[in-house]
Amino acid sequence: MGDVHGRADLLAEKFAAIDADLAARPAASHVEILLGDYVDRGPRARDVIGLILARRRGGCLEALAGNHEELFLRFLDGDLTLQHWREMGGAETLLSYGLAAPRLFHSLDEEISFTRRCQEAVPADHVTFLRTLPTHREVGDYFFVHAGVRPQAPLAEQSLEDLLWIRNEFLDWSGGFGRIVVHGHTPVGRPEVRSNRINLDTGAYITGVLTCLVLEGSRLHFL
Repeated sequence: MGDVHGRADLLAEKFAAIDADLAARPAASHVEILLGDYVDRGPRARDVIGLILARRRGGCLEALAGNHEELFLRFLDGDLTLQHWREMGGAETLLSYGLAAPRLFHSLDEEISFTRRCQEAVPADHVTFLRTLPTHREVGDYFFVHAGVRPQAPLAEQSLEDLLWIRNEFLDWSGGFGRIVVHGHTPVGRPEVRSNRINLDTGAYITGVLTCLVLEGSRLHFL
């Protein structure tokens, strides 16, 4: 599934669609993979994480890290200013935890105090979730990751920066990567299915379209 960005309503609908699909076409086993960016921009980041944690207890869901989870952690750790995070959609995430982000701090003490309030507002299991997200998953012929991979570098040697943030070098590459890369990170009007990669980020927080790809052997379709 592509980037959720705070759209808990769409995520709940897609989980229900997956359950209906599995009931109609039972499988001996399956895995559900989310490609990162659960927070920021959209209105219900807290609820998104809650839905993921609840479904993960069923054992079939794996959530990967996105660059916006990295930003959230950097803010909580004091390594990113609120202003920078706000520009990336962080104010919406804080609102989902009941905190209105001020436009301006009048002193360093005021900023430090607000950051502490944010740290206290985020449940411990949400912080643990953010800190323990894997960066990628390999299944069969597919390599699942948030942003993409650096061309001509072995998949086992990709940097965290590239896995979470890469764009043009990856998107413009027409050669192979060793596996078909399934990714999000870069919004497109409709899913891109290419010979070397599949992009599932359809800008859910703006468009209301959260894309879910079903892979079965060599076949693929969308829910």
